[in-house]
Amino acid sequence: MKKFLLYISAITTIIASLAVNEATAAERPRLLVNIVVSGMRTDDLVRYNKNFSNGGFNRLINNGAYFTNASYDYMQTTTPVGLATLSTGAMPSTHGVVSDSWFDYVGNKRVSLIEDSKEKSVNYSGDAIGYSPRQLIAETISDAMIQSDSTSQVATIAIEPLSAIVTAGHSGEVYWMETLQTAWTTSSYYTKELPAWITQYNQTDKNLDFLTKRWNALLEYDNYLNSRVACIEGLKSKQNKRIDHIEEEASAIKEIFSDEYAQMCYTPTGNSALLAFAKQMVANNKMGGDEVPDILNIVLDTPRKICSRFGPESVEYEDMLYRLDRDLEEFISFVTAQVTDPQQIVVTLCSDHGTSPSFDIESNHVERFNVRQAEVITNAFIGAQHGNGEWVLGYIDRAIYLNHDLIIEKGLSLKDMQHDVATFMMQLRGVSHAVAAEAMRNTYFGSGYGRKIQNGFYPRRSGDVIINLMPEWIEEKENVRSSSGSMYLYDREVPLIIFGGGVTKGKYSQKVDMTSLATTEARLLGIGSPSAAEGEVLNIF
Repeated sequence: MKKFLLYISAITTIIASLAVNEATAAERPRLLVNIVVSGMRTDDLVRYNKNFSNGGFNRLINNGAYFTNASYDYMQTTTPVGLATLSTGAMPSTHGVVSDSWFDYVGNKRVSLIEDSKEKSVNYSGDAIGYSPRQLIAETISDAMIQSDSTSQVATIAIEPLSAIVTAGHSGEVYWMETLQTAWTTSSYYTKELPAWITQYNQTDKNLDFLTKRWNALLEYDNYLNSRVACIEGLKSKQNKRIDHIEEEASAIKEIFSDEYAQMCYTPTGNSALLAFAKQMVANNKMGGDEVPDILNIVLDTPRKICSRFGPESVEYEDMLYRLDRDLEEFISFVTAQVTDPQQIVVTLCSDHGTSPSFDIESNHVERFNVRQAEVITNAFIGAQHGNGEWVLGYIDRAIYLNHDLIIEKGLSLKDMQHDVATFMMQLRGVSHAVAAEAMRNTYFGSGYGRKIQNGFYPRRSGDVIINLMPEWIEEKENVRSSSGSMYLYDREVPLIIFGGGVTKGKYSQKVDMTSLATTEARLLGIGSPSAAEGEVLNIF
């Protein structure tokens, strides 16, 4: 009798579980659209709100779950790291993406995150370099969706191959814009031939329809909050509002408008072209057309590029946001029209990182770190103690890589060398913290700057000494006014909105780690979280 009751209990549990699964499947969205506005700060949605339309950013804010306190809990706030965190739901210490490249200590060679000589661009060869996701080690939300149901339509698009590949992972359709013809291409890793509709799209030069010969302001100048202008023409103030012209080389501005790909990167053209292609992707793939959830990932690289070139305080960046707002209004309306019930669509909007205040080349307050100088000085410091040699392999994204072969050849202690270099680098102007890899491996940092550096440390790829720069300092690069990559709030805090799909709308002020997005999306889709995911599911159901 006891066995019989246990048998009945087990059957009841199975039936109940199946009922829950069926209910979950019925409630799952038909299409999940992930929009990443690269380089966008969380306060941009507030600062520029009065000039947004009702159907773009504000439609998402007012009708979605709007998180005002979302951030990344690590220092390495760069595009590949942020996108990998969003797509895997894991910290860099787990997903293994620490930069777009690193040094392999076995051969002392620099290794690219996506470059792959085994692959080639499909149909278009503007880039002679092949790309693949073979260096990505953690499963993405796109991978998890296809693993759950291979009939799901999953696509990822971006201007740059790095953004597209890191976001997508190993699965689905993945496209980016090649640099010569600005045509849409992909890697032979994903497919051997472009779909016929994309080939036709490229042949008709649809992207070129968005190109312009000049950048005019969308609004009257007095409606802008920012005053710094470099590239936008014809601005006049009726209220004698000050216009601060950023000193730019004429050749640099000319370069933007004489090169088609540069326009895609450094003017709002890139956003418009990408979202127009996204609409075609939805229509031609019939995304959201059945009960199996589909995923469309859209990474907008242009905002980051404009912010880097002109600064977040520029009219160029502000104008780009207003134009993007109008493009989003049109895109969201198009997507929601593809299904019978708008709740069958889920749209997420977030960013891979924020950005620093602008470095002003005309100011006496210097806030840039000379990378090449740091490499030379550090190499000379080691050489003075142990003899001349190529002690420093290089510097990548706030990490110094040492020559392990030479250190072993000289019979020296790597641990001691890392410690000595970390101590020395603290003397360099602009450096606020320097931590040896040995400390990252063997010490637990439960809080403060140490935790943020450790959360971004992956032993097989991270450097020997990790540094953090002082507030507002950025690495010195040509034509770069603003950059990311620090542990400060302006780099770590980002917008986060989840719209549609039965999500409880409202403003959420609790602290949210961005690793939670992928796990929450998995719950919405009714699938298991990506295998390395660490984030908690957000309570928005």
